[in-house]
Amino acid sequence: MTDAPLCLVADVGGTNTRVALAQAGRIVPGAVRRYTNTGFAGLDAVLAQFRADEGCPVPEGACIAVAGPVRGGVGRLTNLDWAMDGPGLAAATGARTVAVLNDLQAQGHALGHLAPGALREVIAAPGEAGGSQLVIGVGTGFNAAPVHEGPGGRVVVPSECGHVTLPVRNDADLRLSRFVAQQHGFPGVEEVLSGRGIAHIDAWAAGEAGEPGGRDSAAILTALEAGEARARQSVATAVRMLGAVAGDLALIHLPFGGVHLIGGMARALVPWLDEFGFAAAFRDKGRFAPLMADFPVWVIEDDFAALTGCARYLAHRMGDTASR
Repeated sequence: MTDAPLCLVADVGGTNTRVALAQAGRIVPGAVRRYTNTGFAGLDAVLAQFRADEGCPVPEGACIAVAGPVRGGVGRLTNLDWAMDGPGLAAATGARTVAVLNDLQAQGHALGHLAPGALREVIAAPGEAGGSQLVIGVGTGFNAAPVHEGPGGRVVVPSECGHVTLPVRNDADLRLSRFVAQQHGFPGVEEVLSGRGIAHIDAWAAGEAGEPGGRDSAAILTALEAGEARARQSVATAVRMLGAVAGDLALIHLPFGGVHLIGGMARALVPWLDEFGFAAAFRDKGRFAPLMADFPVWVIEDDFAALTGCARYLAHRMGDTASR
């Protein structure tokens, strides 16, 4: 592909870990593998398996994207008891340049470097070239990261906004919030906007109707396709909440360069965003509604975007001019 240094990159989720080789800020074609986390004691074992499977030599750089907070160079998965840091990553791979990023940070570094056709438009708006952007992840969990362009390059700021308080706009929202708090200790956004979050909404809706609950998101989406009323209510509530929360985050960060939804649940909801009023909920901000029309919104449909972001980040760190 190139004589640029060989790097190893990984997207470490709560359920699966994707690992790939990269050069010059790009993923090496055909060098991506996916592993189920339950089959491994920790990330070290996953990376060892990947290197064995690929016959991978010692990479010059290694970067991982972690689905959880990264503090002091240590990343901890939110939904699995794994922790990882730079020295551990160096020991596991032999790489001289290492980095540990939050997964949404990695997604932010991928913006502008995704494959053609990777973006699906949800809300049309002119956008602002070079303007700040926002990545919102809706998958096993929920989180967001603002993306800023500066003189020294791109800065992607981490957060844990999936654990802020769920917004309440009406009596039904209040009942849902109380249900989530009773069941899970705190009415956080992630407890409604994630894979398990839609299951929590459905369980609440079942209780409201005096029906049995206990379905997962896949079963709910299947029931929705079949036209079931409760599934429609559950997914409509999720879509409306997603629009409202995304709108709140847009007002906080002013991403005139665009809002990017990413993650398995974001992609699963795409067919229902228009029908269930995502755009209306996003723009429902009272006298600030006209401002909301200035933020374009897309869904990223590239499942390997975090790997691309890790590759781009490493290339910048290592001064790889071939990637620019």
